[in-house]
Amino acid sequence: MISFFRNFFQSKIGLPIFIGFLVLVALAFAAADITGSTFGGVSGGDRVAAVGDDRINSSELISTAESALRTVQQQNPTIGMQQFVEEGGLDEVISQLIDRYGIGGYAEKYGLRGGDNLVNSEILKIGAFNGPTGEFDQAVYESALRAQGLNDAILRRDLADGLLAQQLLVPALGAPQMPKKAAKQYAALLLERRRGEIGFIPSFAFAPEGDPTNEQLEAFYSAEKSRFVRPERRTIRFALFGADTLDVDVTPTTEEIQTFYGNNAERFAASEMRDISSFLVPTEDAANALVRRIRGGTSLEAAAREAGFGVSNLEAQTKEQLSSSLSAAVSESVFAASQGAIADPAQSSLGWYVARVDRINATPARSLAQARPEITEELRVLKRAAALGDLSARVEDEIADGTSLPEVAETYGLEINTAPPILADGRVFGSGETLNPALRSTVETAFQMEESEPQLAEIVPGQQFVVFDVAEIALSAAPPLNEIREQLVNAWRLAEGNKLAREAADRVLEKVRGESSTAEALASEETQLPPVERIDLERRQLFAQQNRNPPPPLVLMFSMAAGSTKLYEAPNNIGWYVVDLREIVTDDLPDDSPILAQTQQQLAPALTQEYTEQLTRAILAELGVEQNEAAIDAVRRQLVGETN
Repeated sequence: MISFFRNFFQSKIGLPIFIGFLVLVALAFAAADITGSTFGGVSGGDRVAAVGDDRINSSELISTAESALRTVQQQNPTIGMQQFVEEGGLDEVISQLIDRYGIGGYAEKYGLRGGDNLVNSEILKIGAFNGPTGEFDQAVYESALRAQGLNDAILRRDLADGLLAQQLLVPALGAPQMPKKAAKQYAALLLERRRGEIGFIPSFAFAPEGDPTNEQLEAFYSAEKSRFVRPERRTIRFALFGADTLDVDVTPTTEEIQTFYGNNAERFAASEMRDISSFLVPTEDAANALVRRIRGGTSLEAAAREAGFGVSNLEAQTKEQLSSSLSAAVSESVFAASQGAIADPAQSSLGWYVARVDRINATPARSLAQARPEITEELRVLKRAAALGDLSARVEDEIADGTSLPEVAETYGLEINTAPPILADGRVFGSGETLNPALRSTVETAFQMEESEPQLAEIVPGQQFVVFDVAEIALSAAPPLNEIREQLVNAWRLAEGNKLAREAADRVLEKVRGESSTAEALASEETQLPPVERIDLERRQLFAQQNRNPPPPLVLMFSMAAGSTKLYEAPNNIGWYVVDLREIVTDDLPDDSPILAQTQQQLAPALTQEYTEQLTRAILAELGVEQNEAAIDAVRRQLVGETN
């Protein structure tokens, strides 16, 4: 889970580090300015690290960790700060802050500068600061900074660091290329074939059948509590209202129907639309000659084709539409002709039109009595929408005045329902089911709200609304032991079985490293174990398209020396794998193999990454780095909610 975060930041070590960090800061406004404040007992003036002459204070570490958590939550909305910290997220943040200060300080030490003009140009490139015209807007800029707790000085420092990093790292790294001889070794690995065996020793086969004592279970829970942390969940109360819940009479009166009929007289008057086929000729004489031919028996299409013109078709044209698209004269001529007839030639701005009336669709005028059903239904819809809009506006005013959800519901006769606790990704906690479709759009807002502060949302535009609040917030934390006792007992059994499984794995390992095969060693155990899986696989098959995440024991096999045997522990106390690699088969790779060139190209980013890491370590060694572990531990405790 936290591997996304690690990969995210690893991509920024070196040249991409600060460019990536720049984007993170500039667009997401990563570091809020809380210097001088107190966060859960950690003073904003505390120094968590020193890099050369620069100091990193606890407030910056806290705000950057919170920003990094928000970044991870974009991929995994359910992760909380406690899990983030326990899985190494805070350590990654500290490391990246040190790298950032180190490269910036080193660049300044040797005369590189990120001046105001360069910083200004970077600010102008950030679309988040543009106003309605698409240009930089000072008011939008200041508002965006305030919304993230930033100020101009902090953003400028971050941008300047990024510019310094570019100046330092681009010329230092260039575009390194893996030497052909070294790349050949890597390329040959793709064709390498490995043969061996993998045996699995499951923990459940050794798990005790009895229950643990209370003391054993409490000790186990204390040691493994991070495994059972529940993500933050929220309980939403909501009341739906829409057109079907309105208690108003939307039947239009006779006067309203008559007024609507009068105001839309053209809509109910007689109308006529025509389909025509036509072509354009340059002179009146040519048009008249062609009309005479067509009226004499030649088809319009044949006459146009023989004269070198193309016929175009227009369908369902009113007189006004035809006048607008061709000309008033053409429209008058076409609408004076009968169906199937050739209209008299008429002039437009481009020439003279020869046109045939293909079809006439005439709609007779409708009287008030004939139009009444249509008008009545349309007015019902309009009055219902107006009433719903009025109701939603009144509800919104009530909410703005601080009225609670129960009070709003009582005032307007709405029924309050309570959704089951939900996670930030919209799943119902404990079941994996998705939330009521009517509430899905409210989840993101609900996870930004305080308790009992109702909001109004439109579910179906103009048809249905929901007024909702957060009835209860359960923060991310490990639950009381009694709530998950059965789950804990099962986990304890696996953990105890895993200890015995490890002993069995050690015995099997010793025998396989002697003269026994993996199958023979497993069979010698008193406990019945799963059969051995025999492996005969090329490395490129391991990472084939359909197998992007190969099993870890296979990955281990492809990193071992031939003739070696190793143990691999499965996660969550599931058991142990015995990985025995018997043979490695390699083929010589020709110098002109296309795989070689591809490998050199693919390894270039990795080489850049390696050089950058080495350069960064050298920079930090020259500047000197000191970490205040006491201050870091204080930040760690406060981020996870510990009071002492």
